[in-house]
Amino acid sequence: MMITSEIVLNYLDELFLDARCELLYNKDYELLIAVVLSAQCTDKRVNMVTRELFQKYDIFSLAEADIQDIERIIRPVGTYTRKAVYLKKIAQDLVLNYEGTVPNNRKYLESLPGVGHKTCNVVLSNLYDVDAIAVDTHVERVAKRLKIAKDSDNVLEVEKKLMAFFPQDKWSRVHHQLVLFGRYKCKSIKPLCSDCKFYNFCQFKKK
Repeated sequence: MMITSEIVLNYLDELFLDARCELLYNKDYELLIAVVLSAQCTDKRVNMVTRELFQKYDIFSLAEADIQDIERIIRPVGTYTRKAVYLKKIAQDLVLNYEGTVPNNRKYLESLPGVGHKTCNVVLSNLYDVDAIAVDTHVERVAKRLKIAKDSDNVLEVEKKLMAFFPQDKWSRVHHQLVLFGRYKCKSIKPLCSDCKFYNFCQFKKK
């Protein structure tokens, strides 16, 4: 029996009715910076780092900040030297072109250093309610275990199949729900399968 979008949506609503981004931010540029920092890092650690970063710098002072001080603050997130360069350049670009705000402009955002397709999806979905599904490791794992996507699919192929599987008006919400489901229940190692309503549809039990 094949799983349906209705089955998935109903169970995800049961588990994570108020799912939302777990990165902490108060301003639009703070979300963009946090998502850039989250590459290969947990949201929990990013939130620890951005607490100090956002207390010390706004977008304008970050554009003028000493790169070594940025590195010092964000060191725990990993690849901090490269990310520090990204943050300063992003801040400079936003100040120069958009008075420090994050525009609803995918082409522009994806031209910024460290901002790829997935990051842009997260930012536009949260800031501007743009219908989008961002495929991180959790979303990709769940999609493949539930056979919505093939094991051989790359992240863009997974994204397209998820967009075809779910109604468009559910994309942004289900993205957050799939992230939380993969992070806390359908984990990479030792997933919590015993009471999962997806178990009979899941490839993991076969492995």
